[in-house]
Amino acid sequence: MSQERRAYKLIFTGPVGAGKTTAINAISDTRTVSTDELATDETKDMKANTTVAMDYGVLKIPGGDAVHLYGTPGQDRFNYMWKILTEGGLGLVLLVNNDNPAPLDDLDHFMDAFSDFIADTALAIGVTRLEKTPKPSLKEYHEHLAKKNMKFPVFEVDPREKRDVQILVQALLFSIRTES
Repeated sequence: MSQERRAYKLIFTGPVGAGKTTAINAISDTRTVSTDELATDETKDMKANTTVAMDYGVLKIPGGDAVHLYGTPGQDRFNYMWKILTEGGLGLVLLVNNDNPAPLDDLDHFMDAFSDFIADTALAIGVTRLEKTPKPSLKEYHEHLAKKNMKFPVFEVDPREKRDVQILVQALLFSIRTES
């Protein structure tokens, strides 16, 4: 008798250039779907292309289950996609580019924007480009969250490295509250 296969949904979010598309590409077991388009606003100063709707990939789990990976656009002007993409999601991976001028402000902005979703699910935070810009440190991220009476897993992540992204996703999955 065959067991029913299950599908799960995780959301990747964060500011432009944090590595959402790259992270999904790194761990997806299928060819990813991307809606990257030529950047035409201030984003073009950071990178040539930007996500305008979503990124999508699939992480296959032994036994036949699958984790569907959705990446949000990082620009606020596409924030209408954020609510659409989180529908039915189990948790949020928030990537923060430490090389941005105010990464803790970026963290706060995305945590505020997704606060309802986070309250109902789980959150894991990946800090990218820490090797390029070491401040704020991971300790400072933890202290920043503690001042807000929040505790979430925070990791240094290179979104190009499959293992880094896997560890971040595992931390998220371990922190998902199970209903009794």
